[in-house]
Amino acid sequence: MNASDTGPPAEPGDALPVVAPQLRALRRRAALTLEAAARAAGLSAAHLSRLETGQRQPSLPMLLTLARIYGTTVSELLGETVTDRDAIVRSGDMEPTRAGGWTYFQAGAPGRGMQALRVRVPYGSQGDVVRVHPGEEWLYVLRGRLRLRLGDTVHLLAPGDSAHFDSLTPHRLAAEDHDGVELLFVHTLLQSPTATLCLGPSTGELP
Repeated sequence: MNASDTGPPAEPGDALPVVAPQLRALRRRAALTLEAAARAAGLSAAHLSRLETGQRQPSLPMLLTLARIYGTTVSELLGETVTDRDAIVRSGDMEPTRAGGWTYFQAGAPGRGMQALRVRVPYGSQGDVVRVHPGEEWLYVLRGRLRLRLGDTVHLLAPGDSAHFDSLTPHRLAAEDHDGVELLFVHTLLQSPTATLCLGPSTGELP
């Protein structure tokens, strides 16, 4: 099994009940076989099949990779629909979604060329996941401290610090403190079924 296949099993009451059928429908809309989509995402076909049948719950990074591969957004993967692209997003409308230990809130309108999120990252969650994908990312630390690894360099960001980088630079995000970290996070969405996000554990511990 691919090392990046590990992920939380779905349990009763999980917050992503609509994801499984959406994953299958959007993969077929992108004209991708299960094997081709899994290969592009760095997963085994068996693991992607479990995601599509609801036996496994995708993490936020996994949702991001599948959204890019299928040429869509995380909002559509989650089955969210809007009648209009309102320029204003009210805090009361930001429903939390939990995936892979992270909690995130949509902070921007769906269907745009960029996606804005408010993200809470608990201590010890996905700190070994390396991300590499086309596009750009910008993040701003709201609360706590973030350990951000870009290539071979590790940066410790405190509240008020920000980072803006090319997403093709291998990067890892982890909460430095046991209380976790909260971020504002903006990334570009490439509307192409060939765009990929490569995920996998690092070969060593985060310094």
